[in-house]
Amino acid sequence: MSAKKVPGQAAADPLHRTVSAARADKNRAAAVKQCKRYWGDNYTNGGTKECDEYPFASTYEGAAENYYDPEAIKFNFSAKPIAKDDNQAGGTILKSFYGKERIIDGLDDGFIVKIIV
Repeated sequence: MSAKKVPGQAAADPLHRTVSAARADKNRAAAVKQCKRYWGDNYTNGGTKECDEYPFASTYEGAAENYYDPEAIKFNFSAKPIAKDDNQAGGTILKSFYGKERIIDGLDDGFIVKIIV
């Protein structure tokens, strides 16, 4: 999508954690739908891969954001199959970050993701 402006890269447009299991599940399902769309139903490569998404499934800005917010841009996320072990390790690190930095549920406690190469 050419108009994609994925949030979480600047303080003016942060990500926000959700602890809603239902919302995280909807975010994951929306991402998986796109992994299947672009890489086929067997994108998991026999269970060695999982669909990784950004913004994270554990955020309000996840892949299903437009389901909850009609003003949100549809398909304003990225999804790609990656190694299952890497995806699960990333999830563990993210959960640790939430705890260590005391990131709470809600739109009043935003955070950004900065990638340094």
